[in-house]
Amino acid sequence: MQMLYNSDSYVVVAFEVPAESGDGSQAAADAGSRGGYEIVDKLAGKEIFIQGAVAASFQQGVQALVAQADSQETALAAVDDYIAGYATLAQQPVRLH
Repeated sequence: MQMLYNSDSYVVVAFEVPAESGDGSQAAADAGSRGGYEIVDKLAGKEIFIQGAVAASFQQGVQALVAQADSQETALAAVDDYIAGYATLAQQPVRLH
């Protein structure tokens, strides 16, 4: 688990979970890992976990925005707007545990 982004509105955390094999063989190591991103909308108090193709698309989109930005402030504003599109899909309320 690694926090990638933290603004006044959103937090994005990356998760990498090693793939497991039911038989304990080397297949788990060969399969790589699986993971995704948890996006927390601080203002709405909701979160969403994305993985697979959606997570890959999210990552590529953020990288493109950062590469195109002419300043850090511009990049942060663009990333916040981009994350907002994914955060609208959030259904899970954030709870402390």
